[in-house]
Amino acid sequence: MDIELARTLAGPAGAEAIAAAAALPDPDSLSAAEAMRAAFAPDLAAAALTQVSLRARARRKLGERADRLLWTPDSVEQATRAAVSRWRAERLRAAGITRVIDLGCGAGADSLACLDAGMEVTAVDVDPATAELAVHNLPGARVLCADATRVAAELTAGADERTCVLLDPARRTARGRSWRLEDLRPGWGFVQDMLVGPTSAVVKLGPGTPTEVLPRRNEAVWVSERGEVVECGLWRLPGGGPGRAALLLPGGILVRADPDAPALDVCPPGRFIIEPDGAVSRAGALARIGPGLWRLAARVAYLSGDEPVSGPLADCFEVLVELDARPAALRAWVRANRIGVLEIKKRALDVDPAALRRRLRPSGPNRATLILSPTIRGARAFVVRPLRAGA
Repeated sequence: MDIELARTLAGPAGAEAIAAAAALPDPDSLSAAEAMRAAFAPDLAAAALTQVSLRARARRKLGERADRLLWTPDSVEQATRAAVSRWRAERLRAAGITRVIDLGCGAGADSLACLDAGMEVTAVDVDPATAELAVHNLPGARVLCADATRVAAELTAGADERTCVLLDPARRTARGRSWRLEDLRPGWGFVQDMLVGPTSAVVKLGPGTPTEVLPRRNEAVWVSERGEVVECGLWRLPGGGPGRAALLLPGGILVRADPDAPALDVCPPGRFIIEPDGAVSRAGALARIGPGLWRLAARVAYLSGDEPVSGPLADCFEVLVELDARPAALRAWVRANRIGVLEIKKRALDVDPAALRRRLRPSGPNRATLILSPTIRGARAFVVRPLRAGA
């Protein structure tokens, strides 16, 4: 999108066109495109229809608020979920932060949450069209179109820990989304500089960032929302220190790893298999789930025990049957037990659950859950019964 079209979208003509596009029964249809081109200039008609589509995608992250914002495809993908943005802004406010410099603001989801929390916000994006849309999205913020690496020193000059640099490096290349640190823009060196500067800092990284490369001097918090790990954040706050933690939303449960906890033993499967929340696993906080647990295999997050566990940190499954993990053995069991609905969970095995389900050809009135995992006895499959909270 060029900047002139962005300015038009952010103005009255853009609002009129987007409202017209949203009112169409099927904005993605050919007839919708024809109706829009009959009423608006071709580029504005196409952009308005695109906004309707992007808002529908953004609504999954921000709810109805997404319909008041303007988007680019990249900013929708990069946008932080509303619950995560609110939690981050509240934590900054509780730490005494009064000013936020959002480097790489995109559509401005994090900046919006900081404005809601009463902080002063300067938002920066290198893309002219994205910055123009951010002006529309962030009333009350100062928005700059600039390269973060060139303006960071000026924006933080004379600042102290009450100012926080919020940095969300782009993680896309021509090949698509990337988890490699060398693909970050701004680069990893700039990220590290921000984490040791005079200000506070929060850096949003992908959840798959290798833990061994994260600086030990900063706190790392893995965030999951409704069981899905969505980011790893690096924090430097007044009075804060190093550590590893997991945040579970929407409950707001923050679980800190104990660096002195002994490594869990690796033993044969017990009566129960425990599936930790992904953020708890990545933060190294498995010992917080409960006593007397062990791993099914080294470096595999599935745990086991002879007593059930409950709570928000993990799901617990009672083992009903243990099977050979080869497809032929699983297919025989599925057929013998007339399994028609089959859930397949797996860790650390080169298995595509959807492809395996097709090979097993489930058919019948019954349902089952399979867990596939390496064990010290090799790859095994477990027929399990989920235990609900309080069971």
